[in-house]
Amino acid sequence: MTTEALLAYAHFLAILTMVVFLASEAALCRREWLNAAVVERLAKVDLIYGISSIAVLLTGVARTYWGMKGAGWYWTQPLLHAKITLFIVVAVMSIVPTLRFMRWRRNLRATGALPTELEIKKTRRLIMIEAHLVALIPLLAVFLARGVGTR
Repeated sequence: MTTEALLAYAHFLAILTMVVFLASEAALCRREWLNAAVVERLAKVDLIYGISSIAVLLTGVARTYWGMKGAGWYWTQPLLHAKITLFIVVAVMSIVPTLRFMRWRRNLRATGALPTELEIKKTRRLIMIEAHLVALIPLLAVFLARGVGTR
């Protein structure tokens, strides 16, 4: 029982951290707010977002193996596979903003130039799509936890 509670806590903490830093990216990635300090901050925020995403994945996998229901139950559930697929889609999408933030920081340090308004707009749009997709994952988790659509 204690193991299950600690695994759940670690997973929830990782999720909350990931969501906070994804929301921070969305908030910071605006033309009217973007300056040299924000470009530097976006790269750091994105790094923490990436690390917390990995923590979400690892703690989630740990819950399937060491949680009360066990791997035999979890890995046969379509909703778990849907959650993981959606998570992977978001992870792949997040590569583009990450590469842009790194490029923006490199260009800023080399030339002092900020990204164009179009670049900022496209990047923010991707981040917002990610955020909306991430919001669907807990819905699948709630259904899975309640036995909806389980085998």
